[in-house]
Amino acid sequence: MNSATGSRVLSLDEAAAYRPHQVVDLSRELADAKYQIAWFKRQIFGQKSERRVIDGADGQMSLGEMFTQEQTAAPPPAIERPVAGHTRRAKSKKPNTGDDSLPFFDDSRVPVEVIELAAPEAEGLSPEAFEVIGHKNSYRLAQRPGSYVVLNYRRPVIKLKESQAIVCPAAPVGVIEGSRADVSFIAGLLVDKFAYHLPFYRQHQRLADSGVTVSRPWLTQIGQQGIALLEPIYEAQFKSIRTSRVKAMDETPIKAGHAGPGKLKAAYFWPVYGELDEVCFPFFESRRIEHVEQALGLTPVERGVLLTDGYTAYEHYTKKTGLTHAQCWAHTRRKLFEAQDVEPTAARGLDFIGGLYAVEERIRTQKLSTARKLDYRLMHAKPIVEQFFAWINQQFEAQGLLPSNPLTKALAYARERRFGLEVYLTDPDVPIDTNHLERALRAIPMGRKSWMFCWTELGAKHVGIMQSLIVTCRLHQIDPYDYLVDVLQRVGQHPANRVEELTPRLWKQFFASDSLRSSLHTASMG
Repeated sequence: MNSATGSRVLSLDEAAAYRPHQVVDLSRELADAKYQIAWFKRQIFGQKSERRVIDGADGQMSLGEMFTQEQTAAPPPAIERPVAGHTRRAKSKKPNTGDDSLPFFDDSRVPVEVIELAAPEAEGLSPEAFEVIGHKNSYRLAQRPGSYVVLNYRRPVIKLKESQAIVCPAAPVGVIEGSRADVSFIAGLLVDKFAYHLPFYRQHQRLADSGVTVSRPWLTQIGQQGIALLEPIYEAQFKSIRTSRVKAMDETPIKAGHAGPGKLKAAYFWPVYGELDEVCFPFFESRRIEHVEQALGLTPVERGVLLTDGYTAYEHYTKKTGLTHAQCWAHTRRKLFEAQDVEPTAARGLDFIGGLYAVEERIRTQKLSTARKLDYRLMHAKPIVEQFFAWINQQFEAQGLLPSNPLTKALAYARERRFGLEVYLTDPDVPIDTNHLERALRAIPMGRKSWMFCWTELGAKHVGIMQSLIVTCRLHQIDPYDYLVDVLQRVGQHPANRVEELTPRLWKQFFASDSLRSSLHTASMG
């Protein structure tokens, strides 16, 4: 005992016994520090293909998180200011005569194309049999890609001399009854919002700059009404995906709906990719297990396979329904890639997985049939998979790594999912990874950078409907604008029991060669 300090001095034997524990603690701290430094370097300097941040349970903050965390302090009290009382005179409504005498645009800045309509009552009559005594004008806001056009339907008001009746042809009926938005404008509005991620408020600014005076709520209403017309097509497409034998599923976050003053709820899209190159983005308010059942249903497809990233919700669902649960090699590779900065040994595992992808590349290059693809995978990929898992077992037998080591976690991740990772070897219709779904769902995080959140859950649902149709159009090399112009006009008259014909995949087969156009197209062609 040291009398001066009151502390006990360890003997040499006690210090020697204590040193291994200290070394283990320091080794663990050093490994964690190296892993975190390597992670931050990847976020700043790494290739984009390896930048994806996976939310884990380790509590590690992402770059910029300190600037976006919700403030826990109470917000400052609102500033109060007196408002002078006033009276408001009610507007007198102009009687509805079917004539837009006060246009909503600046005709000195907005091009106007006049479309002359003929009166059906005057068809076949000689010019002496009737007299044009005036015209009525109906305006529709139309859009060409990159520009706005106002369509002026110039409707003759004629007086039949024989009967003295005054007649005028009716203005064309729009897809939204009573709206001054042409179908081309509705389609352009939706494409700009969901394909090119241009929020409505920016489109409103562009309209104002172009000389068109409309309100921002009007744009929102037009968008909502247009999407409501498309919802049956989305449901038909989702039904087709549910019947797919091989499906891929994932989840991606979105903030939607109010959780309190200044706060939004954390919700999720659960994109599902079918074997016919169709994708749907159902929206649910959380990441709970039951949402998988709500999206896919409990009626399994014969020999069905669900390909995922390994989230436990999918494991629970496949066990409940009897589906085969295939898992993604790209996620396994990602774990090893993140570990190699701390443990260079991980590079050996990356080499094995690189060999599997080289086999898949040769299959694509040679365009092998289904049967030959199966034989090729068994001959060339299966030995690599066996070597990979044998290498993993060797690493564990060596007992040289701490349980918290990133390489240990990556190896355990792969070994626990061995059965799911080997499914693609015996089923030629199962892809090696979920990268095709990752590419399809990219539209959500890209759009999220522009509009950041959805005010309501209904708005998030509408985002899912539109992205489902637009992304599927891209998968089938369909111009989303042409597709929307056609189906917005067609869906109201198409038989409800054949609505699946309007999904992008079947629309390309049935209607693409003779698609419906807007009056804007007819006028420009004339």
